[in-house]
Parts: sequence; C-alpha cells; structure tokens
Amino acid sequence: MAITLFTNSSAMSASNALQKANTTLATAMEHLGTGKRITKASDDAAGLQVATRLQGQTNGMAVAQRNIADASTMLQTGEGAMDEVSNIMYRMKDLATQGATDTNTADSRKAIDTEMDSLKTELSSIMGNTSYAGNKLFSDTKDATGTVTSKAKMGDAMIFQTGSESGETTKVDVSAQLKNVFSSIDTLSTASVQDTAADATNNKPAVSGTANANAMIDTLNTALDNVSSLRSSFGASINGLSHAAANLTNMKDNTDQALGNIQDADFASEASKMTRSQMLAQTSTSMLKQSNSMSSLVMSILG
Repeated sequence: MAITLFTNSSAMSASNALQKANTTLATAMEHLGTGKRITKASDDAAGLQVATRLQGQTNGMAVAQRNIADASTMLQTGEGAMDEVSNIMYRMKDLATQGATDTNTADSRKAIDTEMDSLKTELSSIMGNTSYAGNKLFSDTKDATGTVTSKAKMGDAMIFQTGSESGETTKVDVSAQLKNVFSSIDTLSTASVQDTAADATNNKPAVSGTANANAMIDTLNTALDNVSSLRSSFGASINGLSHAAANLTNMKDNTDQALGNIQDADFASEASKMTRSQMLAQTSTSMLKQSNSMSSLVMSILG
C-alpha cells in the first residue's frame, strides 16, 4: 500500500467503522431506554403504520370498555329504583287486601288510605327524581312553565357505543315498558279503599270500600307485572352488555399483543447489539489511533 500524506485509507476505514458502531450503539440504547423497537418512522416505516392503526384501535376499545361500564351502571340504577317501586307496591297490596274486608270501620279505612297516600307520594318521588350523572332516568325535566327542558334518558331508545369503530353500538329501548309503569301509577293515584258516594251528575253509583279495595288489588297486580317486565328488560340489557364487555376484553388483549409484537423491543437482542457495538467502537477507536500514527512514517522518510 502506498504511503501518502493527504489520503490515509486506514484512518478513513477505521473512522467509518467507528461511526457505524456509534450509530448502532445509539439506536440500541434508545430501544433499551424506551422499551420500544420503533421509536421513529425510520426504524420501521411499514411497522409504524400498522402499529399506529392498532394503537388507535386499542385506545378506542379501552374507552368502549368504560362506556359499557357506565351504561351498565346506569341500567342498574334504574333497576334498583324499580326494585324499590316493587317493594312499595307490595306494601300497597297488603294495605288493599287489608281494606278489602268488611271488618274495617270507616276510620280504619281512612287510616289505610292515609298510608296509601304516603306511598303514592314516594312512588311519584322515585319516578320523578331518579337520575344518573345529573340526568333524569324516568321523567322529563320541566321548567316553571311546564316546558320540557330535558328528556328522560329512558323515555326513548338509548344507543351505547360498545366498540372502537362506528356502528359498533348496542341499542337499549325500555320506553314501552316504562310507559306502562307510568300508566299503572297514574291509575293508582286515584285509587282508594274507602266507600265512594254516588255521583248523580256523572251517573255513577255508590261503590263500597270493599269493591274499591278489590279493584285496587287488580290494579296493583297489573302494576307489579309492568314493573317486573321493566326490570326484566333491564336485566336482559345488563347481561347483553356484560357479554359485549367480555368480547371486547378478548379483542383488546389480542390487539395489544399484536401491537407489542410490532413495536416492543427485544431486550435480549438489543442488549447483544449494544455490547457488540461498544466493543466495535472501542476497537475502531484503537485502530483509528494506530492508523493516524502512519503519518509519522512520512516524516521518517523525509528525514
């Protein structure tokens, strides 16, 4: 090999080797530091595109899981309210049964009606005030003029987003069952176990307290059927959402695994690269030092 002053091919080779070793070392250390194989597009352009799409999908699934939990909680709130409505109606039926016998006096029937009125008030309170996250579930919110300012959540069909993509929704519609419950409660609001006097104006005959009490028993039986139908709808919807959540969890786990396969760093491989690059950098530095000493040969020839 020729000995020249301006071109030192050995030093150039050693310098190039040192640069490559340092680049590989920096990349390996970056991957080990972040735990990711892809930290920038240049690491794997195609892999980054797939990983980005998978990341968006798994993020959406995580939000959908919260949506399902929120929807289930709201439905459970409504079902819990209907459970208490059932308990009130059980007590009202006990009172109606008690009032249906002619061993009662007018005063005792009046006392029964007093408790009935209290229970009716509580029914109205539950139906009017049950809410979730500030939204009424059963009754519309109205202002002082009677104008509806906010529709009841369960007065219409509800659509829950249960997936990461558009169209991945679950529809829950209990409006028909809820309407039947309100109808039963409206009928109960005028029911009584006391004697009813004749109304000649409207051509209505007198009705005994026993007959009124028996009519109330029939109304309460229908009301309990309507409430149980609504509760069944709640239960079926909650179970459906539970299955949707289980399937979503399975999908998210597999998506996360696929994402990890693409972007997660292999620590054993990266540690091996780092160690090899460190050794190459050290040997390249040593060779660069040795090759630079070759210029002294020029001086010895000239001397």
